[in-house]
Amino acid sequence: LYGIFKTSFIHDSSSPQGNDFPLPLLAADTGPNDSPEFHVRARGLRLGANFEWVDPAPKTTITGKIEFDFEGDLTRANNRNISSIRSSQPSLRLAWVRIDRRFNDDTSAFALFGQDWAPFVSSTMPNMIENTNFGGLGYGAAYTRVPQARFGFNHKFGGSRDFRFGPEFAIVFPGFGDLPADVANQLGFGERQGADSQQPGLQGRAVFQWQLDKAANVSPAQFIVSFEHAKRTAIVTAANAPAAFKAAFPSGAEVSSDSNGYSAEIQLPTRFVTIVSKYYNGSDLRFFFAGQLLSNFNDTFGLTSTATAASIDGASTVVFGLRNGLAVVAPQRPVRAQGGFIQFGFPLSRIFDADPKGRNAGWTAFLYYGDDQATARDARRFGARGARSDLFSGNIQYKWNQWVTFAYEQGYYRTRANNRAGLLPLFRGVPSFTTHNIRSEFAAIFTF
Repeated sequence: LYGIFKTSFIHDSSSPQGNDFPLPLLAADTGPNDSPEFHVRARGLRLGANFEWVDPAPKTTITGKIEFDFEGDLTRANNRNISSIRSSQPSLRLAWVRIDRRFNDDTSAFALFGQDWAPFVSSTMPNMIENTNFGGLGYGAAYTRVPQARFGFNHKFGGSRDFRFGPEFAIVFPGFGDLPADVANQLGFGERQGADSQQPGLQGRAVFQWQLDKAANVSPAQFIVSFEHAKRTAIVTAANAPAAFKAAFPSGAEVSSDSNGYSAEIQLPTRFVTIVSKYYNGSDLRFFFAGQLLSNFNDTFGLTSTATAASIDGASTVVFGLRNGLAVVAPQRPVRAQGGFIQFGFPLSRIFDADPKGRNAGWTAFLYYGDDQATARDARRFGARGARSDLFSGNIQYKWNQWVTFAYEQGYYRTRANNRAGLLPLFRGVPSFTTHNIRSEFAAIFTF
């Protein structure tokens, strides 16, 4: 068993969505001021268990993991109505079983089944105190967890740097994060447009590993490349088709779009500094908390006499129109996106030669810069909103003993609009190209 108990005191200079975690500053209007907020947050509790089963074959190992946190929805049960703010629900993070087979001293293979970190863009994460979403969704640290079946092997080439190579391939649920308009539907099936495509998502990665710094207790370095592909389909029923187009679409209509992405990630640990970085690029990366959380848009160029209809789940608006006199459905295009981050971690106690057995042995510091953006031309399809967000932050951590850590983090969150003039979001009641949030968090963290 293992767990993390974390209590945080948080102040945001601007948090118009009212959350206790940061999001891109997408609000069309923050009100007369910045919408500052203060939170005391204890729902970052995380619990998990690791399992291992003995197999009769000596070269086969079977392991498993289950992990959940209490960052789910805030309940409205009769005995938790007034106290909803302190009654968050448990939510599944990880649940998988893995079979490893060793062929010889240098080569092994595995198969994993369940919910785990996605192979695409999720291999490297920054060390942040705000760990709900590694500093903030839409600020460069893209990632996700997803149901999957993953297969791979690892080969040890050896040498003075202990070089290793491990390719992996996964069949995953095609998640897009296009949420049903009806909350009852979202509670019932979460989302369906990826499943409606009748295709699984495909992801893969290749991991190159070597020992960069040969000093004792220094982790190996890694360079990782990954990719993903998935398809979604929005369905319009015959009953929902616009009246002017029912004759042309007597059975309803469908329209689809793809999500494609690639990434490069690197981890370079040394005894003096650890560098972690990633870059990603692709289209419709909303499910990976990237691309300013945008998914797709209707391309109505060249259409006349347009009319709209809701998809079967209410998650999309589908446009019908005439092109050269013929009735068609407007294609839906994925929003193009790119971003990434770099973080420097400094083992302060080692740098300043602190006694490894003393109380000053647990000081570390981290500096972070992350950037996430949607192509402005695509983001303008959504009106006055942000097209690019970046974050500069730093944190210092003091590990008092093996169970207790105290930490402080300061971050400057900034979102820039998709236009420099014209229709702009209102920040403090003033049309603004740039909005910002200065976030401070002090945390006491207990781990076991």
